[in-house]
Amino acid sequence: MIWYILIVGILLPQSSAHPGFFTSIGQMTDLIHTEKDLVTSLKDYIKAEEDKLEQIKKWAEKLDRLTSTATKDPEGFVGHPVNAFKLMKRLNTEWSELENLVLKDMSDGFISNLTIQRQYFPNDEDQVGAAKALLRLQDTYNLDTDTISKGNLPGVKHKSFLTAEDCFELGKVAYTEADYYHTELWMEQALRQLDEGEVSTIDKVSVLDYLSYAVYQQGDLDKALLLTKKLLELDPEHQRANGNLKYFEYIMAKEKDVNKSASDDQSDQKTTPRKKGVAVDYLPERQKYEMLCRGEGIKMTPRRQKKLFCRYHDGNRNPKFILAPAKQEDEWDKPRIIRFHDIISDAEIEIVKDLAKPRLSRATVHDPETGKLTTAQYRVSKSAWLSGYENPVVSRINMRIQDLTGLDVSTAEELQVANYGVGGQYEPHFDFARKDEPDAFKELGTGNRIATWLFYMSDVSAGGATVFPEVGASVWPKKGTAVFWYNLFASGEGDYSTRHAACPVLVGNKWVSNKWLHERGQEFRRLPFLSCCCTLMCLIHTFPSLNFQEFTID
Repeated sequence: MIWYILIVGILLPQSSAHPGFFTSIGQMTDLIHTEKDLVTSLKDYIKAEEDKLEQIKKWAEKLDRLTSTATKDPEGFVGHPVNAFKLMKRLNTEWSELENLVLKDMSDGFISNLTIQRQYFPNDEDQVGAAKALLRLQDTYNLDTDTISKGNLPGVKHKSFLTAEDCFELGKVAYTEADYYHTELWMEQALRQLDEGEVSTIDKVSVLDYLSYAVYQQGDLDKALLLTKKLLELDPEHQRANGNLKYFEYIMAKEKDVNKSASDDQSDQKTTPRKKGVAVDYLPERQKYEMLCRGEGIKMTPRRQKKLFCRYHDGNRNPKFILAPAKQEDEWDKPRIIRFHDIISDAEIEIVKDLAKPRLSRATVHDPETGKLTTAQYRVSKSAWLSGYENPVVSRINMRIQDLTGLDVSTAEELQVANYGVGGQYEPHFDFARKDEPDAFKELGTGNRIATWLFYMSDVSAGGATVFPEVGASVWPKKGTAVFWYNLFASGEGDYSTRHAACPVLVGNKWVSNKWLHERGQEFRRLPFLSCCCTLMCLIHTFPSLNFQEFTID
């Protein structure tokens, strides 16, 4: 018991917890411009200080020459009436002016600008959230700490490195979350960079302090003891390490005694090693989800692939698409996922983004218990809602969705625009309400979400796929395209194979917008997508001499 009190009293390095974080590249770019303005202001301040020092330097050089001459023959020097007058003038007036110059604060402009801009700065929550995003990417994409630290990520344009201090901070963030697995990984990376001779503001003692405790928490007592001894070699007076050393030795001695006296119960009496890794995950399909995000999903058999086609789609003979039909591509068969190519222009995308940017806020989800919108840790993005009446482009996009799907958009939700920054994600979820959520969309009065339309408004350098863990499908972002699927069967029952997720963005910026279409108004509208394909095939067989343009997807 004495040793237990000792460990409670001094073992844990002190830290504090921080709340969660969300990010948006669209808004983070504003911070880049803010920082650029501050750098300009800082350079102006430096220039003002340099000008001030230059004046002081010239004054000092002038007086140095003068006093050097005067001190050689002081009486003769002040015997000259002009010199006497100027000496009185300098000491009475000019030195006071120099004093005022030295005391003049040239930083007023810079400090004022900094104070104004600081209100837009990220806070502790943002910094911690960015760190958690890195840890999330590390796990999802199987990245080792050295790869991340050296910035060797796919698709990067601006390579950046993590210092030992950066690695130490990442380890501390993991530590505050009791995530000792990542604490160990990042503290080891920090230690490795320090051992390689990197000059840093942190020291090995601090790193070893966290590292030894993280290793102990994972059940590796031998390694924890070794690291503690290494720490004490650097700082023999370290109070916590000395206490931990005694505690570790006591535990190891106790285990040896137990092993000798009860060899039959050896495995039971030993301290049970903790499994390395993060805490027990609430997400049952985590492994499958992350594999799909890495492009390691289930490969469709050749027989199933032969049933996937590219086609021109005229929206069931819609006048808008008869002469210029939309390009369709089958992404998956069950559930049927259709991609529309070149379905939204770059100009339309920019207008939608410009409308959304000022309104971007934490993305929400439906709470199954209350039926109301709320934030959730498994959805890390920012979103905004756009109504058709506020801009003709939004109205035109809504009608395009109606024309191509045959579904009534008047009962649909507003167009939701989302921006996922680095590490931004939306873990596996259903778009439709399940039977145990009868009140999910009660306030809307339009029934369940029958279908989902998703625009991709940007290319993503790495990561950011939309994946369907139940069936193994991965749909990758491609600017100007959209994907569509039904969430409900024709019977109105939910299609559980449509459970999907937005993978974390590894490198780049992901903009999407989606339209959730509801049941009301669709009673006589749900039409098969193969109608135009069948029409086209009939034309080919009926008029074999006609030269139909072949449509292929790169």
